Amino acid sequence: MNAFHTIGVRAFVRRAAVLTGTLTVLGAVASCGTGTAAPGVTTAPDAGAASASVVTASARTADRATARCHTSELRARVGGVDPGAGQRNFPVVLTNVSSHACTLYGHPGAAFVDASGRQLGPDPKRSPGDAVRVALEPGESAWAGLRYSAPGISGARTATPAALLVTPPDERDSLKVPWTAGAVPVAGDFSAVFVTVLSEGTGP
Repeated sequence: MNAFHTIGVRAFVRRAAVLTGTLTVLGAVASCGTGTAAPGVTTAPDAGAASASVVTASARTADRATARCHTSELRARVGGVDPGAGQRNFPVVLTNVSSHACTLYGHPGAAFVDASGRQLGPDPKRSPGDAVRVALEPGESAWAGLRYSAPGISGARTATPAALLVTPPDERDSLKVPWTAGAVPVAGDFSAVFVTVLSEGTGP
C-alpha cells in the first residue's frame, strides 16, 4: 500500500466520524420536539386542565350557595323585644336547619293569627330598604325587624295574637311561631306594624 492510498483511507474515516456525530445531534434535537419525556424525567402538569378543574368546582359551590331557602329547610323564632322611643322592635329570625347552604333575599311575609288560625288585621307593611342576598350555611341565621308603636302611646286599636306566621321570601308555606308579647296594633283594616328586609345574623 503506497503513501497516497493510506492518506486517502484516513481522510475517509475522519469524514465518516464527523457525519455520524452530526446525525446523533440531529436525532437528539428531534426527540426534544416530540413531547415524550425521557425516562426518569417528570413533566409539568397541564396548567389549563388544572385551572378548568378549579373553575368547575367553584361553579358547583356557587350553585349550591345560591339555591333559595325553602320553608321546609328553615326554623323561625321571634327574639326578645327591643324597646325604644315608644317603639316595640322584635327580630324575626330564620335559621337554616338543612344540610346544605341556601339563600334568602328580601322581605319575609308575616301575619298575626288568633288561636283558631284567623288572621288579625292586614299583613305588616314592608319598610323601605336595600335587599341583599343572604347566604346561609347549615345552622346560620338571617333576621328581619318587626316593629310597631307601643299601643299605649299610639292609641291604636289592638288585638292579642296567638301566633305569628312567617313566610320566607318567594315561598308559599309559612312557619308558625307562638306569640307571647301581648297586644299588637292589628285590629281593624289599618296595619301599624312594619317588617324590614332580611339581614345576616340574629338581630341588631
